[in-house]
Amino acid sequence: MERQPATDRMSELSELNPTTRFSDRVEDYVRYRPGYPAAAIDAILAGIGDISGLVAADVGAGTGISARLLAERGIRVLAVEPNAGMRAAAAPHGLVEWHDGTAEATGLQDGRAGLVLCAQAFHWFRKAEALREFHRVLRPGGRLALMWNQRDGRDPFTAGYRQAIVDVEGESPLESREYDPGLVHADGLFSPAESYETPNSQRFDLEGLIGRATSASYAPNSGSGLASLRQSLSRLYHEFADRDGMVELKYVTQVYLATRRP
Repeated sequence: MERQPATDRMSELSELNPTTRFSDRVEDYVRYRPGYPAAAIDAILAGIGDISGLVAADVGAGTGISARLLAERGIRVLAVEPNAGMRAAAAPHGLVEWHDGTAEATGLQDGRAGLVLCAQAFHWFRKAEALREFHRVLRPGGRLALMWNQRDGRDPFTAGYRQAIVDVEGESPLESREYDPGLVHADGLFSPAESYETPNSQRFDLEGLIGRATSASYAPNSGSGLASLRQSLSRLYHEFADRDGMVELKYVTQVYLATRRP
């Protein structure tokens, strides 16, 4: 069977109700989704100049995981998220201002931001429309940063975790997407993207491991599918748990950086 182009798979994700599909799992999302390592935030901000007056737009901000990491660096963040449940679940921060908007229509002013960040979100957007909106929102020379935590399949436990989800049809083939860096500069709005990656991980007990799985939009969180997933993850947990009763999911955090062209 011919492999579907990465750009086509990513485009299809934007048709799968991205603004509402996490509504029934907000609690698990808040408790179990991974953060991003300091090295990834360092890469996003490297060479951007004085951040004391920087305004960043975090688009598809979810529950504010990445927005708070920027705010903790002293950056004012305009967090754009269309899902009301996600916005309501976000822990408050004095430098994070929440906006009800989408990637294609943020509602932000022209040239308002020096940085646009999409963390674990760009694959859900209608790419061409979103990039035009980011170009409008960014000041000339502003930076676009796309960031993902990708599971590290080289790690046996992490590979087993993914397989447990696949076995209960809890991961769409669309989630095996590959980001195409050429998407960013295809229309001439941004420079070619530069890439950076760094390791990341999470440690869980058994219930945390199950919660991490059910925080994903495709994984079953009720009924027989959840029962099967719990059984598979329990077996995997008991095979790999350390002396403290913990297992470790490993990721590679990938960052892509581009500059707004005039």
